Amino acid sequence: MQLTSALLEVLRVSSLLLVFSTEVLFIAQKREPIYHALPFSCFLLFFILKTYLSRPSQVYLVDFSCFRPPNSWRVPFSTYLEHARMFNIFDEESLSFMARMLTSSGQSENTHLPPALHYIPPKSTDQESIDEFRMVAFPVFEDLMSKTNLSPRDIDILIVNSSVICPSPSLSAIIINKYALRDDVKSFNVSGMGCSASAICIDIAQNILKTRTNSNAVIISTEILSTGWYSGRERPMLILNCSFRTGSAAILLTNKREDTKTPKYVLLRSLRTQRAYDDLAYNSAMREEDSNGLIGFALKKDLMKAVGETLMANFTILGSLTFPFMEKTRYVVTVLWKRFFDKSAEVYIPSFRPIIQHFCLPTSGKALIGEIGKGLKLGEKDVEAALMTLHRFGNQSSSSLWYELAYMESKERVKKGDKVWMLGFGSGLKCTSLVWKCVRPIVGEAQRGPWADSIDNYPVLSVDQRDS
Repeated sequence: MQLTSALLEVLRVSSLLLVFSTEVLFIAQKREPIYHALPFSCFLLFFILKTYLSRPSQVYLVDFSCFRPPNSWRVPFSTYLEHARMFNIFDEESLSFMARMLTSSGQSENTHLPPALHYIPPKSTDQESIDEFRMVAFPVFEDLMSKTNLSPRDIDILIVNSSVICPSPSLSAIIINKYALRDDVKSFNVSGMGCSASAICIDIAQNILKTRTNSNAVIISTEILSTGWYSGRERPMLILNCSFRTGSAAILLTNKREDTKTPKYVLLRSLRTQRAYDDLAYNSAMREEDSNGLIGFALKKDLMKAVGETLMANFTILGSLTFPFMEKTRYVVTVLWKRFFDKSAEVYIPSFRPIIQHFCLPTSGKALIGEIGKGLKLGEKDVEAALMTLHRFGNQSSSSLWYELAYMESKERVKKGDKVWMLGFGSGLKCTSLVWKCVRPIVGEAQRGPWADSIDNYPVLSVDQRDS
């Protein structure tokens, strides 16, 4: 649909220009006074200008802030397993399984869990979850306001996402109440969207900003873990106990024309695809009850197959919109050759690396990062941000993308003119791609972001190394 719209737009503008130039040429050949054509020419000029001036203004990423948990939240593997043993819930097989999952996860000993999960047994009440939200959301919101020199009353649009918890009043209402946002702020609460939620919220904000000029939008992205703890023994549900860790991010978007010198990035493209219509994909990752009625998030055996199909659909569409003409032609030719002439021929798969310089990938695990990197023909440097974020902070669900971007900024790798691809992937299954372009030099981030106390220790030699 996006490709078709783009082609129709090009054809429409080209047709107007062709008619306009033909009219001018005709008048020149007839040597008639130019004012004879003025009415028609002005008519055409009006529509040409209208085509460009009526386009939505560009959406800019002004800045973002990531939560750095306090040291008191740190959970070394030994502490995690010791507490799990003291819960009197898990048998030896479950404890052994969790130990293997931790040591093979790609995480270091420096990841964090919220205070509610440090109790024995863990506290998973609604109030603990709301308290956790306040602890992770308020600091990033305040830091974002400080970075951008904005007041909470400068915010026109507020979007908050957390998949598991959906209280009433909503999470967005908690922010509005705490910081006394304006009474006309447009607020939205997004739940149940999994690890892709942050990227989806950017897409939602972009679409709202198309209809609201000169506006600021703030997205707060987090995952509340207090209510996500699984207290049973079924292995598919124990995995996320071992991988999900604390994190949150606040992001400021704007379409204000006068602020085009301040932002870091401009949003070039947002693409959403999903396979919830397919039973295999829909059932491959789901929050449900186990055989004993305990709620947990289960990862099914068909997950990786469904993930591959979902990602491929998104990559194919994104490639058709971004690859140069010759790359697309070469791909089509090899597909046709394989289909009609040589079944054993290899299909040419274009690489995104020549057109995109930086990649923020899902941090759902070492294996998934490796498979995505392999499928996209990425090098070690390209997947470094994802692996190091997983190592230092764990899988922080939807907010992980911003820790990866913060990592690259702290290393001062993102240069003016570079493109950054954020890939959000979540249950459903669904996939969202965001392509940003850096619009100004980015320096000095190493000492004020989530990596301030550890960036000099990265990259580690191996993600199997547990202490950073």
